[in-house]
Amino acid sequence: MSSWEELNAHLVAQCRLRRERRLRGHAETIGERFERDRAVLLPLPAAPYEVCEKQMSRVNSLSLVRYRANDYSVPTAYGHRELLVKGYVHDVAICYGNEVIARHPRSYEREELIFDPLHYLALLEQKTRALDQAAPLEGWQLPECFLQLRRLLEARLNKHGSREYVQVLRLMETFSIEEVARAVADALHLGTVSFDAMKHLLLCRIERHIWIWRTIPTCRWLRFAPH
Repeated sequence: MSSWEELNAHLVAQCRLRRERRLRGHAETIGERFERDRAVLLPLPAAPYEVCEKQMSRVNSLSLVRYRANDYSVPTAYGHRELLVKGYVHDVAICYGNEVIARHPRSYEREELIFDPLHYLALLEQKTRALDQAAPLEGWQLPECFLQLRRLLEARLNKHGSREYVQVLRLMETFSIEEVARAVADALHLGTVSFDAMKHLLLCRIERHIWIWRTIPTCRWLRFAPH
């Protein structure tokens, strides 16, 4: 089978075929016998059953929790806390109270480190010198416009440019990478290379307003009513 969907479809087809079989010594098919049994079965629980393994795990100093020989990242704000880990077939969800604070594709290897770069941006905003050496950011594929943005910010603001760049990345904690990338591309096109400008462009696009950049010393942004 080339996918889980194909395997599941095959299993469903085989189950339906088996329902039509008659076992030795029975006049009814398996499906007919099951329908009689169904009438006396207990009702399903009111709340859906979570098909997962649950265990408690403590966050280590690298903001990782261990589940079945692999380590998964959580936001640095939850360092050294006891969290609930839910291991599903395809993913791992990590919860604090009733809130899911992290979700990762599940690994069936051993001793793997599974990072979400967004979990470490709040810390990197304060320690921007670690930006290029941060292991959680290794292999993070971002659109080319982000690299161009970083070069321009650091050329204009030096070390403060790195902090503004991380602030732009942190917009992805709330918005999708596609939405943030469009705002970055718009800002580069308009020559508005700053975190505040990109945040405004992002919010305006989402709110379906049109903002036009004007080079007027006393009023740099003009706002127009939506279509």
